[in-house]
Amino acid sequence: MSKSKTPEFRPDDYVVYPAHGVGQIVSIEEQEIAGLKLELFVISFEKDKMTLRVPTNKATEAGLRSLSTPDVISQAMATLKGKAKVKRAMWSRRAQEYEQKINSGDLISIAEVVRDLHRADDQREQSYSERQLYEAALERLTREVAAVTGGDEVAAAKKVDDVLTSRAA
Repeated sequence: MSKSKTPEFRPDDYVVYPAHGVGQIVSIEEQEIAGLKLELFVISFEKDKMTLRVPTNKATEAGLRSLSTPDVISQAMATLKGKAKVKRAMWSRRAQEYEQKINSGDLISIAEVVRDLHRADDQREQSYSERQLYEAALERLTREVAAVTGGDEVAAAKKVDDVLTSRAA
């Protein structure tokens, strides 16, 4: 493994890993795996009590990215205000698409899932799988909003909820 390419992330940076959401790089360490020396980002996901090691040379291929800019957060909030676009496809097909959007790591796609699956109090109850997808998307969205705005997750959740409820009114 060549060391010519310097990693664009540093310890203590907050990053987004598509399959797990917002995490913090704890360190960059070198390990020998199968006889090869690899430089790895050690990413801690505090909420999930999980540590992930991603090879530095494969980080961008794995979808590791910096936190969104405030502009992207604004776009995501605007997306939440839009009208829900629910396709008439079978639930299994839609669930698969929602899952892909959540795991894409793209904040706008995640906001679309939250928007499409959000239910106002007067609407019919969500199915278990629908609620699971909604909560996963909502959690990813609020964690990234909290990390970008520098606030806590409770404040970010309230901000997202206010946008969703203002849309229903």
